[in-house]
Amino acid sequence: MVSRTVSAFAAEEEKRVLSLKPVLAPLHGSYGDHPHQVYDAWPARDPGAPLVILLHGGYWRYDRMHLTPFAAYLREQGFDVLLPGFRRSGGAGGYPETFDDVARIVDTLSQGRPYLLAGHCSGGHLALWCAARGLLPPGSRWHTTGLPAGVLALAPLTDLAATRRDGLSNGAALQLLGGEDVFEERLPSVDPLTLLREAGTTGVPTVLLHGAVDEEVPLTQFADYAAVHRDLKTIVLPGTGHYTLIEPGAPGARAVADTLGEMSAAFGARRPHHDSRKAPQT
Repeated sequence: MVSRTVSAFAAEEEKRVLSLKPVLAPLHGSYGDHPHQVYDAWPARDPGAPLVILLHGGYWRYDRMHLTPFAAYLREQGFDVLLPGFRRSGGAGGYPETFDDVARIVDTLSQGRPYLLAGHCSGGHLALWCAARGLLPPGSRWHTTGLPAGVLALAPLTDLAATRRDGLSNGAALQLLGGEDVFEERLPSVDPLTLLREAGTTGVPTVLLHGAVDEEVPLTQFADYAAVHRDLKTIVLPGTGHYTLIEPGAPGARAVADTLGEMSAAFGARRPHHDSRKAPQT
């Protein structure tokens, strides 16, 4: 296990963002029978607003509540936002259940609408994996040709082997895949970097956005992924850490909203309009 120390800047950022009060969504629903197979919805006022499905982080272990303020913020920027839960490591999830749920989310909750898929940290890993599902063998349980209109990966984990090697979050990658005995066998079907190495592209417009001073995810994860994804767009925000990308109103979060707006316009959706109405607070 590799020990890491973080700066006072990074520690304060993490505490500030993760202690934000959760925001109650106006609508809730389910996509399955398990208690984790649920979603929160923040519908936009404009029925033609771009649809964004958000995949939360937390090293595949933690729930979505820390991302509710950001989901509400994106709704205020004019997006139609869905924030799903899914079965997670350390409980009912891990391999294959987490991936089953995420595949089901993107295959069904969009209801046939074009959508942008965004994810932060381990949610970014899952978003990049969704973009690469077309690269899986046709016999794979997760293979599909129905892909997102675009993917925005926010400070994502892109390389599960490096995540294991660096001991991130106390062996989170090993826990996700079920341990050392099966890690190498399962890796090729769920690792974005491995899936891309031969193909070089997923065919899905993809943007990787991260802070230049991210101390949570090693910067090599971003650089190594960019090195094999030939048509990836990378945005690096100076002076920005890991968590302010999902902090409502912070410069990082504004950059995320602006990027989602540009991506949605590229596939023909209306540019979102800022909505001043606030989502209700819990």
